[in-house]
Amino acid sequence: MAKPTKKGQPGAKEAAILPFGKKNYLAFAIGLVVIAVGFILLAAGDITLAPILLVAGYCVIIPVAILMGDKKEGGQQS
Repeated sequence: MAKPTKKGQPGAKEAAILPFGKKNYLAFAIGLVVIAVGFILLAAGDITLAPILLVAGYCVIIPVAILMGDKKEGGQQS
């Protein structure tokens, strides 16, 4: 077994931090619901609202869910 190294040394393992918070997952879920509604409307034959919902879900809501950061204590963003 390898000897554990200190934090300042090269090769030190840092604790795994999850990159997404509760807000990210909520926005992602909203995006998936919007996309699902868009596909349902598209299957029903709506050719005006369905593409708008699909573009909003894929091009706006999902990227925003990925890019937005959770506020940490002290006002810093991750």
